[in-house]
Amino acid sequence: MSHPIAYNKRTQAIPLGLIFPVVLLVLLTSLPLLYIALRAQEAGLDSALSLIFRTRVYDLLLNTLKLVTVVTLLSSVIGVTTAWLIERTDLPKRQLWNALITLPFAVPAFISSYSWVSIFPSLEGFGGAILVLTLCNYPLVHLPVAAALRGMDPALEETSRSLGFNRRHTFFKVILPQLRPSLLGGAILIALHMLGEFGALSFLNYETFTTAIFDQYYVAFDGSSAAMLTLVLLLLCLGLLALELLVRGKAKYAIARKGAPGQLDCIPLGAMQPVAMFGLMLLILLAAGVPLGIISYWLITGTSSALSISEVLNALSTTLTLGAGGAVMAISFALPLVFLTVRYQGKLAMLAERLPYFIHSLPGLVIGLTLVFFAIRYAYPFYQTTLLLLIGYAMLYLPLAQSSIRAALVQVSQQLEEVARSLGKGPLTVFMRITLPLITPGVGAGLALVFLQIMKELTATLLLRPTGVETLATKVWEHTANAEFGASAPYAALLILVSGLPVYLLTMRTFTQNQPRQLNPSLSITKANIDEKANHPECV
Repeated sequence: MSHPIAYNKRTQAIPLGLIFPVVLLVLLTSLPLLYIALRAQEAGLDSALSLIFRTRVYDLLLNTLKLVTVVTLLSSVIGVTTAWLIERTDLPKRQLWNALITLPFAVPAFISSYSWVSIFPSLEGFGGAILVLTLCNYPLVHLPVAAALRGMDPALEETSRSLGFNRRHTFFKVILPQLRPSLLGGAILIALHMLGEFGALSFLNYETFTTAIFDQYYVAFDGSSAAMLTLVLLLLCLGLLALELLVRGKAKYAIARKGAPGQLDCIPLGAMQPVAMFGLMLLILLAAGVPLGIISYWLITGTSSALSISEVLNALSTTLTLGAGGAVMAISFALPLVFLTVRYQGKLAMLAERLPYFIHSLPGLVIGLTLVFFAIRYAYPFYQTTLLLLIGYAMLYLPLAQSSIRAALVQVSQQLEEVARSLGKGPLTVFMRITLPLITPGVGAGLALVFLQIMKELTATLLLRPTGVETLATKVWEHTANAEFGASAPYAALLILVSGLPVYLLTMRTFTQNQPRQLNPSLSITKANIDEKANHPECV
């Protein structure tokens, strides 16, 4: 039985078995910062400063900031527009549109980029990067904004319309401010992804900090220069997180009205409905149709090399095994972390809760370099082992499991646990028999999210994988880097198929069950209107 070593404000004991994994997690998530400090010390202050303050770094900074800004803005505009069309208008077959519009989420960016480059070799540089990465990342805004529109309090818009404001004024003055948290959340994810994007930019021949770090490490074998570029990238990540907090502010936002969630008005598009449908179809064709079409073409006509069924199945098996192992490890770290932060208080809980989110903002390349450095220097037996790779996956995607489990745990009454403890049950027994069954949906969601992300991960896998280990992502990278598009097609198709099915099912399951009501053009808040809406809650 674990022995208590600390108490929170409710005088509950924190079991030692809970402290140990959290402390271990804090140490692991602190390694990237320690890696930068050690490499800077080895290089010396003057050398480190000379590596940072040079013309090439300024060029990389400008390229990176341009990419982050333009892709984030365009993705935000597209995501908000698609979410509003699907959730708030009389667009037919909204459930199907919602599934199709999120389909690009299942297509890794490096697969999309090689698909475009294979048919348009001149599609390189800044323009190509903007096109491909915007098409790949807009679902990160669409999904949270659609959920926010679904849960918004209908009274806000009804009040605005009853005061005589038109739909445009209502959207910009009422709806859009309420969407700020979800919009900013999706935008910051896209911006951080742009800082860490490597595979797509390599195919598109556009240099940023991540591609430069990879080249310095793998091509030039210059660890010091790679470390200093990593330091600048870390500062950019911190700057983005600070900017997001500043923009978000401390404003409070309304939540859905109790007893009537999701009953929002749908706006008739009228003559604009065909235009909206054409725009959505064009977006889907560009974002998902082109990659899927090109992969299908290469599957049929590709002659880059003979197809080896055994290699394809081996890569598929390895991908599924590593995805499952990394997801289980992430959950193993997330459970004690979330339990500590929700049920107990203190500086350790506060630090442990925030560090994983900072690490999640770092590119997989940085995590890979960090673990390679410490494994070679201080834990060589772990170098190029599956365990080190799984640890890297857990560090990268821990917040996905953390947020899912936390959402489930906060809904579990602590009184249930206290009653069980009062009956003489130990902490582990209470957790296994009371708490864990109640948070199983959150654990399952966390497992699925981490599993999907690990299957598409490339840069950390390239650095940390054991010799001879190949995943679907690394096989795609290996063949496409040599312009063997036909040979890469089976691996790309399997990767999209395995990723796309869970994304489709998740989208279909989470789509609102309460469809919006048809909006009366002459809306007025009267008792007759309220009675009519109560009798006809669905959108015709």
